[in-house]
Order: sequence, then C-alpha cells, then structure tokens
Amino acid sequence: MLNMERHKIIMGLLKRKGTVKLKELMEVSSSSESTIRRDLAELEDLGALKRVHGGAILSQARTIEMSMVEKSVRNVQEKKRIARLAASLIMDGDCVFLDAGSTTFEVIECLVGRDITVVTNGLMHVEELVSMDLNAYILGGKMKAKTKAVIGGIALDNIMNYRFDKAFIGANGVHIVDGYTTPDMEEALLKRKAMELSDECFIVADSSKLHQSHFAKMFNLEAAVWITDAVDEEEKRSIMKKTSIMEVSV
Repeated sequence: MLNMERHKIIMGLLKRKGTVKLKELMEVSSSSESTIRRDLAELEDLGALKRVHGGAILSQARTIEMSMVEKSVRNVQEKKRIARLAASLIMDGDCVFLDAGSTTFEVIECLVGRDITVVTNGLMHVEELVSMDLNAYILGGKMKAKTKAVIGGIALDNIMNYRFDKAFIGANGVHIVDGYTTPDMEEALLKRKAMELSDECFIVADSSKLHQSHFAKMFNLEAAVWITDAVDEEEKRSIMKKTSIMEVSV
C-alpha cells in the first residue's frame, strides 16, 4: 500500500473515532508496526495528529469545539454503553445534574419511568426529559448556539439553588496532568460548580478523550469517577493512581 493511501486511512479513522490504536492501523492497512510508526511520526510532524502510548489521537486546537450534531455521530455505541452504566447508578428519589453533552444525552433514554429529579443546562436534554415525563429543570443563562448548552454568570447563580445526589458531566479531554478539560471557560466553571454541589460526581466520556487537553480546566482527576469504555491496562494503572475508573462491559 502506498504511503499516501495509509495516511488517508489513518486520518479517516481518526476523524471518525478521535483515537486509534497501533494494532488497529496495522490490521486495516496490512502494514508492519515500523511502517505505521513511521506514518504516525510523519503525520505528527505535519500537525495532523498526536502520538500517544499505543496509538494516536486527532490534533485539535484547544479552543475549538464540535457542535452537538458532530459529537452525536462519533463513537455512538461506546457512548450508549457508558450511558447505560451511568444510568444504573441513579437511584429512585435521586436529584441529578445532567450536563449538556452528547454522552449525557444518551443517559436520558435509560431513565424511562424513574422517580428522579433532573437539573440540566442542555436545551436538547430538557426537551427529551420532558417528553419522557421526567421531572426536569433547566438552568437559565446564555445559550451556546453550537452545543445548545446554557452557560454564563446567570447559570452559575441559578445552579446555586440546587444540591445534587449525583452529577454526570461530559469532558472533551482527560489528561493525567491537566485533569478534565473543555474548550470553553464559562462552561468549565459551570461543570466545576456542579461537581462541588454534588455528593458524587461522574465523568462520562469515551476513551478517545484520553490524553486530550483543552483550554479550560474543569477540575482534577481525583474529583470524579471516570465512566468510560475499554482503556489500555498500562494507561489504566497510571490513571488509577489519581482517580477511579468504571469501565463498561462489551
């Protein structure tokens, strides 16, 4: 296979999944490990990706964020499995904060018939919650057109009226040093406040977010339990020195 063809395959997988493993690239391109490592090094030099342990992640500007529609079509099955595990932690009678994200949105369909109260800053989320006859509140404030998330000072003031048994929060980046991050500072502040107002806090984010670090820090890894899909065993041991991980079963 030509060098250009392999590069096209690598970037196609990265754009679809956000992260790829070295073994996966070797299989789909029928190439040796040394060849794929050389391809990754070349693409990293071009700024197209970032090499990490056992594979690569897509390079993104720290302040750029995908729209809700773009997020919703990536790693769909992983998000659904994560959502089912997250929903299983919610008990009847709980007061829950559900962050405005594509993975947290998947949690909602797992809550049919539950006796719970949900507070959210997601416009799409509250519409779905109400359509399912769940007790739901939405924060007031500034609406982000791209992600349909409510943020800003009014939202921060508004959330202070609540206390939560559990918070389920999305993250754009999960980093061993930088912690949980997101591109938007105002949104990061709201996520941090939701964590502080909750008895238990869970990050719901698929493993493609690992090694990613964005502009605004939400909080440290130890402040929440990370619910995710399969993580490399060596990386898991490193992360679990700082926080707990709940992995979904395949």
